Amino acid sequence: MSILGPIVKRGIKILNFILGRKENPIDEQTLVLQDLLKKAQNTAFGKKYNFSEILNSTDPKIKFKRKVPYHDYDKINDEWWHFLHEGKKDITWPGVPNYFALSSGTTGSESKKIPVTDEMLKSFRKSGLKQVAALANYDLPSSYFEKEVMMLGSSSNLTFKNGHYEGEISGITTGNLPFWFKGYYKPGEEISNMEDFDERVAKICENSSQWDIGSLSGIPSWVEIMLKKVMAHHNAKDIHEVWPNLQVFTSGGVAFEPYQKSFHSLMGKNVHVINTYLASEGFFAFGDKPDSLDMKLVTDNGIYYEFVPFKPEYIQEDGSLNQAAPSLHLKQVEKDVEYVMLISTCSGLWRYMIGDTVKFTDVEKHHIQITGRTKFFLNVEGSQLSVNKMDDAIKHLEEKYEVEIHEYTLASIRHGEDFTHYWHIGLEEKIDADKMALEIDKYLQDVNKNYKVARTRMLKNVVVIPIDPDIFFDWNAHSNKKGGQVKMERLMSEDKYKEWRKFVIEWKKSE
Repeated sequence: MSILGPIVKRGIKILNFILGRKENPIDEQTLVLQDLLKKAQNTAFGKKYNFSEILNSTDPKIKFKRKVPYHDYDKINDEWWHFLHEGKKDITWPGVPNYFALSSGTTGSESKKIPVTDEMLKSFRKSGLKQVAALANYDLPSSYFEKEVMMLGSSSNLTFKNGHYEGEISGITTGNLPFWFKGYYKPGEEISNMEDFDERVAKICENSSQWDIGSLSGIPSWVEIMLKKVMAHHNAKDIHEVWPNLQVFTSGGVAFEPYQKSFHSLMGKNVHVINTYLASEGFFAFGDKPDSLDMKLVTDNGIYYEFVPFKPEYIQEDGSLNQAAPSLHLKQVEKDVEYVMLISTCSGLWRYMIGDTVKFTDVEKHHIQITGRTKFFLNVEGSQLSVNKMDDAIKHLEEKYEVEIHEYTLASIRHGEDFTHYWHIGLEEKIDADKMALEIDKYLQDVNKNYKVARTRMLKNVVVIPIDPDIFFDWNAHSNKKGGQVKMERLMSEDKYKEWRKFVIEWKKSE
């Protein structure tokens, strides 16, 4: 019998105990802000906004938010980061970053280039260690800690350009894995370097029987595709026939809830699902308790957080923040209130809006849930429909009709003076579309008073269009690329919707 598993398990319990004793999130956030300001005070950004004065004020948190404006990617890139690409240094953080994360986000959007400093890579590793320590809270056998870890991300093959490396954040972090972890990591460097997602998955299928996988991690939609391919390769009815010791799935990139039913249908045994909040801009939170998709905010690791109440009057048409919108620090937040999350980081992001909305499920322990995206907020006709309400409606349909909905997208299209909501829903089962439209409409009216009012005014019709789930994945390949950090857009503009409808019609003709 191996002794490694029990030793690792005991070490993780000790680490979790030590880390838990040291926590004081409010004080940690104060120290993080002071440290960020001190290190960046001599940068061009720090001089413009007089970080030295902020540091010497009686309350740096208040002075900081008074002097420094909100930024989204376009604003900080146009005003500051473009200098980095011109070879200049000490712009928003000391020196120059060795990496830029290409963040494509939802399909069809142009890649952003997010600076990733050495300090931020240390932050990723430290948060990863905290996440590993939190496994002590789960009922896992000692043997689990000897199993291999399948990490399905983007290609880890980076491009060297103008003195730095570029690639998606999963590729950057994979290239910086600690040496001791590389023996556990699958599919390994050679397969991970493959650019084409389908070729990568084909190689995973070929090698899958040689691996003893205990953990999976990745974006749920792409992990599901990989699992189905592996199962088909082995003619298996569930993934546990191939990997019998699979016990943990670490979900990231999107909220797991919409994928919950379809994911668990691929399992032959119960699997712990651990949510993580990891993006190109940082590693913000991770699940630390069983049977919950809540995540613990990381507060001592080079990232300072602020929270703006998610209200229509604070969000501009392009999804950016109104500069007059109020922000709160960690001590001021309330439970179950939706906030736009802002970050200031050791990669030189300042009061930066990453576009996510969150709510606190526990303000004492600082547990959060991702509730949606600021741009996935439909208010064209006054419905004030957020993505979490859309996700809830989809889950309601799954329970009502006992089906699995793999993906969906929504567009609000004007017809004269009125609007129609068009829901495209990825289904393998045959369900009456009109009945589904009535059901989703009724549900949203019951849970969202603004939506109910909109239905008596400009929002005149709701249409559900069931389609083959594969259309969504082929759209990803058509619009951007498969796998990695790419996520299906939940809301489409009218122009994007025209392109989407044409793609769906042509796809159906080709079948």
